[in-house]
Amino acid sequence: MAIPDFQSVMLPLMRYCEDGKEHAISETTDALADQFKLTDEERKALLPSGVQEVFRNRVAWAKSHLKMAGLLENPKRGIYKITQRGEARCFLCACSTCLC
Repeated sequence: MAIPDFQSVMLPLMRYCEDGKEHAISETTDALADQFKLTDEERKALLPSGVQEVFRNRVAWAKSHLKMAGLLENPKRGIYKITQRGEARCFLCACSTCLC
């Protein structure tokens, strides 16, 4: 499987955070890499700059966009969790007034 783009990481990231607990980016990156069944080579692939892993970068961008949407928050540096607004969303069908 190819390394997913950050948009493809957003929904699994929100589902991972539905437990309401605080999560570190490294813990989440590993869990999502397992979920996407990334190979060791894909997990270790670096950006052209050679500084950061591609998948870690994609998870960080997904987290950043979800934070801007008010669905995730950073209670402290390097830690994030779902917000009340994020908890109110249905991530089965991605609506805000779901009855499913």
